[in-house]
This record gives sequence, C-alpha cells and structure tokens, in this order.
Amino acid sequence: MNNSIAVVILTYNEELHIERCIRSAQAVSNEIIVVDSFSTDNTCAIAEKMGAKVYCHKFENHAKQFNWAIEDCGIESQWIWRLDADEYIEETLATKALQTLKNIPENVNGVYVNRKIIFMGRPLLHGGWYPKPQIKIIRRGFGACENKWMDEHLVVFSGKTISIDGDQTDENLKDLTWWSHKHVNYASREAINTLMIEYGLLKQENEVQPKFFGTNAERKRWLKMKYAKTPLFVRPFINFFIRYILKAGFLDGKRGFIWHFFQGFWYRMLVDAKIYE
Repeated sequence: MNNSIAVVILTYNEELHIERCIRSAQAVSNEIIVVDSFSTDNTCAIAEKMGAKVYCHKFENHAKQFNWAIEDCGIESQWIWRLDADEYIEETLATKALQTLKNIPENVNGVYVNRKIIFMGRPLLHGGWYPKPQIKIIRRGFGACENKWMDEHLVVFSGKTISIDGDQTDENLKDLTWWSHKHVNYASREAINTLMIEYGLLKQENEVQPKFFGTNAERKRWLKMKYAKTPLFVRPFINFFIRYILKAGFLDGKRGFIWHFFQGFWYRMLVDAKIYE
C-alpha cells in the first residue's frame, strides 16, 4: 500500500462530531482507525456504521493512547494521520496531501499542516493562533507522539519534514459549559506537565526540542519552558497581554475576547492555582 494513509482518531463521547470527522478523513484514506475510551453514547456505533475500525482502550493521556493505536492496531498504510474527533480535514488540504504524498522523497518522514481553530462559529485568525503548523502526518515506523501529559506533539525519529499549506480545522460544536469543564480537567494535567518542565523531569530523546528560532512547535516549547520559570499568578497576565494585545487577538471581536480571556488567562490562572495547591 505504497504512500497510502491511515487516519487515527481518538474518541470519548463524540457522537456530535464523529460523522463529520470520518467523512473528511474518507477523502484521504480507506483505513480509518477509531480508538475509543469506552464512550457511553453512540460514538462507536456511528464510527462502525461508517466503515471505521473501532478499538476500545483505557485512556491515560492522549500521547499514550495515540502511541498504543499506531503500535497495536495493525495499521497497514505507509502514512499515519492524526485527527482529533472534533477536527476535520478541509478539502483543499486533502487534495494537496494526496498529491504531495504521491511523489514524496524517501527521506521525508513527517508533514506539517496548518491548524485552524473555530470558536463559537468564528475562526481565530489573530493572537498567534493561526496558522499553527503542526506535524499531523508521519511515516509509519518513523514517528510517534512524545510522552507528555499535555501539549503533546508528533515527532519524527529521523529524516526530514515538509509543510503543506492547508487547514486541519478544530471546530468543537459543544457549548461553553462543556468547554470550561474540559479545561478544568485539562488544568490538572497541565499542572503536572508544567512541574515536570520546571524540575527537568521526564526528559526524552524523542521529543520536541526547545528552540526559539526553530519550528512553531520548537518555539512554543521554548516559550513554555520560559513560562514555567515565570512566577506563579504573574504569568497568566503576561500571557493574556501578549496574545490579546501584542499579537492583536482583539481583532477577532467578542468571540476572540471570550477565547483569549478564558483560554489565555482564566485557564492559565487555574493551572497556577492547582500548582500552588
């Protein structure tokens, strides 16, 4: 199956999004793997009806779940595309990806695509949120997900990476109540991750290296390490000011303000409070 693509989707109670997600994946793949964390809704039934291979596996964190999928789900395709259940591959990206992978050099083992976030029906195009190139496609056997509690990225073990100018869009259709509850849970994992960065724990060979002049992920990791050294309860104010004012997040209107306040300030303050606790 030369240059074929398998799409891996991690799910838990995603009946609202899973059909949209799989339909977009079908534009690039005939091998769609859904790894479910024992959903209590119709996620698995919908995925199976649409022809996906569905596996159930206990969830610890996203990194371990994805790595289990690529190691234990019998993937046959040469390429693996990571797609979250509330994301979809836009048509332009699907077309470009298929064309690119047809003639890709043998020494290329990873592909960056743009991540676009739509919040309350509006794309976030400012504040440093777009475009956010991330490795989403890896050659099977040459990459995996770094073992982080939060902010995990796909990494390639060797070879080169290339970029495709197309959007993988994150558009969660659930309400703000759900979003806030999700981030309360995320804050605990983020607190663990921040403490590990601060104290130099869990260093691995195959992980994104912090580099200010590197890729978007490398620069983000460098900034995250600097952020971890900034005093508690001060850094959420700095983060909000940089993203909303200096990086012009205010240009995304009222929805942009809600996003930057809750994601860039409230959530970061909650993480600091959990660390303090």
